Amino acid sequence: MATFQTLPGFREFYPEDLARRNHVFRSWRQTASRFGFSEYDAPVLEPLELYKAKSGDEIEGQLFSFTDKGGREVALRPEMTPTVCRLVGARANALKRPIKWFSIAEFFRYERMQKGRGRCFYQFNADIFGEPGCEAEIELIALLVQCLCAFGLTEQDFYVRLSDRNLWFYYLESLGLDEPRVRAMLSAVDRHEKYGDAAFEPYIKEFGPLDETVKSRVLGFLGVKSLAALEQVLASQPDSRLAARLADWRRVLEALDAMGLAGYVEVDLGVVRGLAYYTGFVFEAFDRKGDLRALAGGGRYDDLVQKLGGPALPAVGFAIGDMTFSLLLEQRGLMPKYIDAPDVYCVIGGANERRAAYREIHALRAAGFRVDYPLRETAFGKQFKAAAESGAKLALIFGSDEVARGAAKIRDLTQRTETEVPREQVVAHVRDFFSAG
Repeated sequence: MATFQTLPGFREFYPEDLARRNHVFRSWRQTASRFGFSEYDAPVLEPLELYKAKSGDEIEGQLFSFTDKGGREVALRPEMTPTVCRLVGARANALKRPIKWFSIAEFFRYERMQKGRGRCFYQFNADIFGEPGCEAEIELIALLVQCLCAFGLTEQDFYVRLSDRNLWFYYLESLGLDEPRVRAMLSAVDRHEKYGDAAFEPYIKEFGPLDETVKSRVLGFLGVKSLAALEQVLASQPDSRLAARLADWRRVLEALDAMGLAGYVEVDLGVVRGLAYYTGFVFEAFDRKGDLRALAGGGRYDDLVQKLGGPALPAVGFAIGDMTFSLLLEQRGLMPKYIDAPDVYCVIGGANERRAAYREIHALRAAGFRVDYPLRETAFGKQFKAAAESGAKLALIFGSDEVARGAAKIRDLTQRTETEVPREQVVAHVRDFFSAG
């Protein structure tokens, strides 16, 4: 007989794995709520056209796409940004601005599997629509940092690399590059950290030999790692757009410093992000030790809502992937070990006692306690052993003598003490026990 296994790159979550995943999601939800973000959800299947020429060539080549039974070209979502732009664009006139939304959802990409990367994964996504100023970037970077710090991570564990596609555009245009060459050069910059000078080969293939002066200026700009260095490079550039962007940089960094987050954020013009729709500040979070791929990434995408049929609406957003982030928590010893245990385990005599116990079992569950009991009649000795092994704090005992007296015994399995209480007081006694800690 054939045995069926999970498809390559896909994951299943056994109870202990799901408990850890839910712990991460719960913290993300709490953090986003504290920042005033509202949660939304959307279909996992979208029209293929939504991603074509919107998400960039890399993601388009990784789509799980097919023709459905209605003859429509569809795809499993590889990211959330086009979807949330579609949702916001459809109701933009009715939504109070700024629009601050978040989601935790599953995504699918057919790509090479490696550490921290599969073909299905979850992401926390947060976006702000309707705020054209860099205050939106400040809010989102602060949220990103807190989403990671909420688990006990510090600036010794991760940092956020901040860059600016608009600044790159203005700088490259000041070097004499037209828009097609600027976009090709940004692609080379995006690949340079991984491939070195080989990253320029597609540019050279398309546009011919690269001027050595231009290459030197690009590499110099690529090496900028501080606001002071950025100010020095731009001091000799008369372009007013560069001066305006430099003022925005100061606002962002000064605000984050005022929040006490300066130690988490580093200027790094080597980050430009490969997605075609980014238009301004971009940022990525990385493990300080450098063992893992990017923990999170995002940026401004002011044109995408309009490109997808909505009104002109500025937007900024980021996403945190669950796989790499969970690996980081495991490495740092910050992923809690969950004990899947009931609060109360019931030890029950025969059939008459079982009928009596059902009332208290249901009442305790209705009161919010997790209660377990043997589904079949079992010897008392085995039941007490099962109660001890379950991890429960209390055992609720229904023997024939107790039931005849209208009572039940409650045993503290940690202190090994035992109390008999009237059955109508069982819920109150259990509640008092757990309230006392």
